[in-house]
Amino acid sequence: MTQYPSLQGKQLVKILKKKKFSVIRVKGSHNFLRHSDGRCTVVPVHSGETIGPGLLSKILRDCEITRDDLLKLI
Repeated sequence: MTQYPSLQGKQLVKILKKKKFSVIRVKGSHNFLRHSDGRCTVVPVHSGETIGPGLLSKILRDCEITRDDLLKLI
């Protein structure tokens, strides 16, 4: 199984903003991000909690970002 880095929601939102995603709305602790080409995803931002590897994998698939691209942006 591929290892993913341990990231919190705020960190992941910053990384996605580097890839030209923007927060379109926030509902509770969930940030809805969209790219200008239509790709979108939801990132939960809970203080003190990291995003699990399964959810991180799903977010990266939604954004069409590879694990290697993520590691370069960190």
